[in-house]
Amino acid sequence: MAEPRRDVSKPPAMLSGGRILIVEARFYEAIGAQLLDGAQRAIAAAGASSEIINVPGALEIPIAIAIALDAAAEAGEPYDGAVALGCVIRGETYHFEIVAGESSRALIELAVARRLALGNGILTVENEAQAEARADPARGDKGGDAARAAIVLAALKRDLGAKFSGAKKPGAAK
Repeated sequence: MAEPRRDVSKPPAMLSGGRILIVEARFYEAIGAQLLDGAQRAIAAAGASSEIINVPGALEIPIAIAIALDAAAEAGEPYDGAVALGCVIRGETYHFEIVAGESSRALIELAVARRLALGNGILTVENEAQAEARADPARGDKGGDAARAAIVLAALKRDLGAKFSGAKKPGAAK
């Protein structure tokens, strides 16, 4: 496994008061629990809160995120970002490629279309040992990495929104 290249000399991004949605596939219960633990720790360290939705598998994650984003927006309580957590382990059939590729494609399309600060923590691995090494917060911490990615993007969106909120729009009266 390639070693992470985290720059521990820089403080983590902060998102004080932020709300992060976590959608977690529990197909592999123990791996999901480790990913969730890492994500929740990273979110708490950034000063944000999280809400968790569980779904059966990785293909349901993008759909659940879209549903939850709409419901939260309608309630006037939008999320600042989302984290997708799950695991797809290669088997003997082509199903691995479909689930891994389509869940990733749908997440990217959703994030770009909605300008969503998204962290993708869906593991795509050859075997359970690889999944455990990547999910464990004390080793790979891919759940924490996904949450930190969402936090960095949400903080960027917040910062740019504040920076440009007073800027004149093109074509506006001078």
